[in-house]
Order: sequence, then C-alpha cells, then structure tokens
Amino acid sequence: MNNIIDYVKSEMRTFKEWPFHAVDSLVLSQLAYLSFRDLVPGPYDDEPSVPIRDLYRAECFERLSGKTFNPDINIALLTAIAASPRFREISLNYYTNEIDTELQMQFSAITFFPDDDLVYIAYRGTDGTLIGWKEDFNMAFTYPLPAQEAGLLYMNTVSGFVPKSANILTGGHSKGGNIAVYAAMKCHSSFRKRITEIYNHDGPGFLQEVLDSDEFRAIGDRVRKTLPQSSVFGMLLHQQECYSVIESNGFSGFVQHIPFNWVVENADFRYLEKLKSGSLHTQDTINDWLLKLTPEERKNFIDTLFQLVEATEAHKLTDLTADWPKAVLKFLSAAKELDPEAKKFVQKAISDFFKTSIKGLAPRPLKAVPALPSGDSEIASE
Repeated sequence: MNNIIDYVKSEMRTFKEWPFHAVDSLVLSQLAYLSFRDLVPGPYDDEPSVPIRDLYRAECFERLSGKTFNPDINIALLTAIAASPRFREISLNYYTNEIDTELQMQFSAITFFPDDDLVYIAYRGTDGTLIGWKEDFNMAFTYPLPAQEAGLLYMNTVSGFVPKSANILTGGHSKGGNIAVYAAMKCHSSFRKRITEIYNHDGPGFLQEVLDSDEFRAIGDRVRKTLPQSSVFGMLLHQQECYSVIESNGFSGFVQHIPFNWVVENADFRYLEKLKSGSLHTQDTINDWLLKLTPEERKNFIDTLFQLVEATEAHKLTDLTADWPKAVLKFLSAAKELDPEAKKFVQKAISDFFKTSIKGLAPRPLKAVPALPSGDSEIASE
C-alpha cells in the first residue's frame, strides 16, 4: 500500500494545478522532524529562504536526519521531494529548535513556502527525548505548556515576515498538531483571520473548557484533525473535536502513529468510517481516569513516574529500549526507594486506571465517523 513517499513520487501536479490538502500537510509535518540547524535561517537572522534543492546534498544528510527515529526513510522522503514537480520549488526559513530541561520543553518549528502564494507554518512533534515525552504528559495538568507558548510566539513573529498576499496554513504531527491549533487560537487577530486551514495529525486534543472557549470557536471550522484507525496519541484529552480516520499499517497505536504508515491512494488518504473500538476504549479510559484526579494529583503522578524513568539514566526512548531488562531493573529499584506516601499514591492511581479500563470494556455503540471524499475540505464529525 502506498504512503506519503509514494504520493510525493507520483503526484506531478503543482499546487496551482491541485490545491494543497491534508496529505501535503503530513509530508511537510514529517519534514519538520529534520534538523535544519546551520542550514536554514532562524526567525531573526534576516536572511533569504533556502530552496529545498540546496539541502539535498550528501554531506547534509547526517546532520538533517541523524536524530530522527529512522534516518534512511527520512532521507528517502527528502529525495522524493527534491525530484518532485509538486515539492521541489519549496523554500524554507525561520527554523528554530529549543530544548529546555528546566521548563521541560522541547520545541521546534519551521516555515515552508510551497509557492509564491502559499505559506505553511510547521511545528515539530515529540522527538525521542524524554523531555519531549514528559511535556506531552504535562498536558494533563498544565495549560498552556511552554511549547504551546513558544509556538504562539513563533507564529506572531513569523506573521510579520510572510507575504501579506499569501494564504496561511499551519499544522504538525503529534504534539506539533496540538501546538498549531493553540498558536492559531491565540495569535494576533489580524493574522488569525488569514489562516485558512489548521492541520492536527494525530496530536493530543484539549480539555473541554478550551474547546468551549470563544478562541477555539473562532477557528474550530478550520481545524483538520486526522487520526489513524488505532489512534492513541490523538485521543489523549480528546473531547468532541471533529476528526477524520485514516487507514494506517502496523499492529499498534504507536506504529500506526508514524506518518510513513498512513495509507495514501488516488492523491489522498484512504479514509475509514470509524476508529477501532480499542482506540475509543483508550480514549474513554484515560479521560475518565483523569477526571477522577485533581490537577495536583495528575502532576504528582506524572512527576513521580518520570522520576523513576530518570533513575534508569535514559535520556531518549531509544536508551530505554536498547537494554530494556537493565532499564526495568533500575526502574523497579528506584520504585522501592519512594517514600511510603508517594508509593501508596502511585499504586492507587495505577489501580484506579486499570479499574476504569476494565469497567469501560462493557459493550457500547460506536459513533460513526463518515469518511471524506477525495479532495474535500470538510471534515467528519464525531
């Protein structure tokens, strides 16, 4: 089955001949995972944009893709883009990348110029660092996150640089999609009016009070949320947002989360009518469990959990998986050292989570999510 690389290879039409749509957004959102440090100017460098073809050099490949989860497949995507009549005229500017351990923030963004009339502001999703994953969990009790605020500052800054006649789009994969929605909600009103579409590709949602706000309502009809059929990440904090379901290869929600596994056919995603029941059950379990905890309890649980993870001396997820038996032993050893109150609290929180999960296994009717016709800009509603 075809994926975004096959799409880039086969789609010969320019953006003027075939308008920008969700698959194009996922392509650029994946490209945002590359490291453009010292290759693309920053927001305050006042330098011209860099054509994508100037980055397609063998001596740049390690710098660009070395920190991605799969360097080879990311370079394959870049290779297809550099040859594509649809993508090869893209230029890039305003790259930024920040990791702040004190703020528990991992943030990166870049702006693409697909043609003279189009601007796409892309936010990177969670990388492999534990700081990035900790920040995702912090969404359960912190609003706004430092990365969301950084995304807002980035959008307000870039708004002064992009052509005033251009159509503005924004988006990202995973956490990047959530940041794009937040930044679009909060940015200068004059710029917000110019944003035509906001893409959230399997990124976490927002608490209900955010969705009920006037700021979200002002952009809600422009948010395009896409979820793989067994979504886990995109269902975190998911309430009543609209979304479309995409067929994705892989046996688990994590594998399906990877953009290269999303199925593309006839120049669009292959849409499905609904999420798998397991994904809906995950959504219900997490949301119901979180509602039982106060924000302070959520913070205590997550801080304690990552305290135990840090005891493994891992800095990236790959550090945990590289020698997982050793990591598990360190984790359990650190758990024994918790003070009695912390240990009791964590045990109760985990117990409550599994009780909520088992309780939610009772059969329930599934909500249909209509599939989209190819090229349609409307999205399905839960």
